[in-house]
Amino acid sequence: MKDLFDKIYRDKGPLGKWASQAEGYFVFPKLEGQISNRMKFRGKDVITWSINDYLGLANHPEVRKTDAQAGTDYGSAYPMGARMMSGHTDLHEVLQNELAEFVDKEAAYLLNFGYQGMVSTIDALVSKDDIIVYDVDAHACIIDGVRLHMGKRFTYKHNDVESLEKNLERATKMAEQTGGGILVISEGVFGMRGEQGRLKEIVALKEKYNFRFLVDDAHGFGTLGKTGAGAGEEQGVQKDIDVYFATFAKSLASTGAFIAADQEIIDYLKYNLRSQMFAKSLQMQLVVGARKRLEMLKTMPELKDKLWENTNALQSGLKSRGFDIGTTQSCVTPVYLKGSIPEAMALVKDLRENHGIFCSIVVYPVIPKGLILLRMIPTATHTLDDINETLEAFEEIRTRLENGTYKRLSASVAAAMGE
Repeated sequence: MKDLFDKIYRDKGPLGKWASQAEGYFVFPKLEGQISNRMKFRGKDVITWSINDYLGLANHPEVRKTDAQAGTDYGSAYPMGARMMSGHTDLHEVLQNELAEFVDKEAAYLLNFGYQGMVSTIDALVSKDDIIVYDVDAHACIIDGVRLHMGKRFTYKHNDVESLEKNLERATKMAEQTGGGILVISEGVFGMRGEQGRLKEIVALKEKYNFRFLVDDAHGFGTLGKTGAGAGEEQGVQKDIDVYFATFAKSLASTGAFIAADQEIIDYLKYNLRSQMFAKSLQMQLVVGARKRLEMLKTMPELKDKLWENTNALQSGLKSRGFDIGTTQSCVTPVYLKGSIPEAMALVKDLRENHGIFCSIVVYPVIPKGLILLRMIPTATHTLDDINETLEAFEEIRTRLENGTYKRLSASVAAAMGE
């Protein structure tokens, strides 16, 4: 019989095997200082494009004051216990009602974490006789929720309505045999590419197929729609989304999440979401803080306006300089370049050390071999100086990538990796 750990000693995983070269710099980097458009990395000032603080609330004086006062009033433990037992309060209910009204749903329910909450929501919505149909590029939390499903599941090509319909036909035939139903899952905004999910076209398929629709709007909530209520509002189909999910970890710059739906659906979910039934309640400091952030989202439209002013300046600047930013329809700004993993490492090091630009890097196997994706998140705290400095730096790194500078610099790394 093998030792359970044998596989760990042999294979550290697709990312873990590069830990000695990457950890502390390319993965698990340590940004320091107050959350803002400029922070410190390894003692150096950098323009920060990798923090999902869309509205600039993380370090806003009003938010800091509210968080501090809530900490004084309640501490970081209250309330103790799970919601069903001893962790339920009036303020939890107030925040839920405010969130439900904001996203145009009958009811809402708080979740401790977005990732955990999405996994548990999927698990609670389906039984073994049901069929799940979901976008192949769905976030890991959706994939992990689907993995718990004991019934059939189908993926459709990313944002491909024709592919979705083919899979709905398959799912319909299967559901007729099992006696189950169909759950379709999409994201409001796909966080890597920045594309909005084709929610309007998916909703239109309800006229032909019998399914329920779950939307993960982590990146759309607070950034899209007239009021900031998300991708459903932006596309005019919010009422047709059966279960709406959003997290506090992006626009609200906090911890926690919520689901919103018809009252009867929320009543069912709050009694069947295992990750919430058997976990400590969201602490009061976060509940009070989320209420303040939601109030600012509703009453300070200038925050979203500034976010989009910066987004448009960054994206138009990149496009005018010939950069490929894909088909983003959101604030998420991907920049696609051609190069190997070692070249990507040399490029990012140059950006951080010599240009003071910190953005996230994505390479194979997340995207196809030969591509480098630099993912940028503009926020309301960025300035035009930040944007102009970044655009100049990107022009320089592109030149070095194309003239072979990074290939030469990374030759030893490439040899070690077998590239």
